[in-house]
Amino acid sequence: MKNTYDYLVVGSGLYGAILAHEAKAHGKSVLVVDKRPNIAGNIYTENIEGINVHKYGAHIFHTNNKKVWNYITRFAEFNRFTNSPVANYKGELYSLPFNMYTFNKMWGVVTPEDAATKIEEQRKEIAGEPQNLEEQVTDIPADQAVHDLEEQAISLVGRDIYEKLIKGYTEKQWGRDCKELTTFIIKRLPVRLTFDNNYFNALYQGIPNGGYTQMVANMLQGVEVRLGVNYLANKAELDALADRVIYTGPIDAYFDYSLGTLQYRSVRFETETLDCPNYQGNAVINYTDAETPYTRIIEHKHFEFGSTEPGTKTVISREYSAEWKPGDEPYYPVNDDKNSALYAKYKALADAEPHVVFGGRLGEYKYYDMDKVIESALACVAVQMDKINQYKA
Repeated sequence: MKNTYDYLVVGSGLYGAILAHEAKAHGKSVLVVDKRPNIAGNIYTENIEGINVHKYGAHIFHTNNKKVWNYITRFAEFNRFTNSPVANYKGELYSLPFNMYTFNKMWGVVTPEDAATKIEEQRKEIAGEPQNLEEQVTDIPADQAVHDLEEQAISLVGRDIYEKLIKGYTEKQWGRDCKELTTFIIKRLPVRLTFDNNYFNALYQGIPNGGYTQMVANMLQGVEVRLGVNYLANKAELDALADRVIYTGPIDAYFDYSLGTLQYRSVRFETETLDCPNYQGNAVINYTDAETPYTRIIEHKHFEFGSTEPGTKTVISREYSAEWKPGDEPYYPVNDDKNSALYAKYKALADAEPHVVFGGRLGEYKYYDMDKVIESALACVAVQMDKINQYKA
């Protein structure tokens, strides 16, 4: 008997919405289900006091991929927001990314040459050549790991900046001593001997006017969507409806954690509306000391370019990083050796599921930026749209 739909898409986040949109555009029938009461997954924005609030944390779109930029701007007009976060260390304010403003505040230097000289002075405490940033600290003996991770950061920005602006924040965010973390975290930090305050080295950047929820709604226009539906709790019934499943949930949950549980970091938000037009003067301020319990405060109105001072209210969110446990929302995969090995075993099981595609941040257990999610989704589309007939029963 022919199934009702060509595709069942589990999850209405960015990856799922692209697959659903493209399947429909290729003449396929599609059903999207999501356990949440709203579309858009973790990029969901809700309007509070006329402000588009990023309910699941700040999402700033950035990419150097013109194809991705041209694709996503079909569904929304983007503003010209530039991400220029600020670091607060016990009341001292520093520019992020690390640039000449940072170096001037930290050391009083005024030229790139002076800054480079200061960093080089602080590098001299390191014995030998610094480890290559591509290497993983998990291969380093435990009694040397702290020193060698510090070596990575000091070789970039010096010990002072490492101690004030990197160490405490990183350990709060990941809930681990730096010796347990891979160097990709340090690699992601931009360092410049210029006064450029743009955090991302990206040609295209911005946030959709009207918020991400409206953008995803535009993607899903004309697609059947059922919200408040738990796929895993109704798997057999839902699978029977479609020839092919696009699954964007946690890969270990799909297999009922049969091989063990993959680790994630989760995030808890305290969001409040304040009776003032401007709380902190910037969209994002990171709190980099170890004592402050939250990692950063987001003031959502500052994401809207040209809308810094409208009205008399503002909305802020304090972010608290936490270890994930069942029932929490998984945010960041912990891509260390142990978890990568476990994911490889789950992927072998996934590859043996001929009618299911596992995609997105949770389905692929990857630390994805939004542009990489889009790249992955479009690559999946290129394969799937030409092959659906071979999957029909």
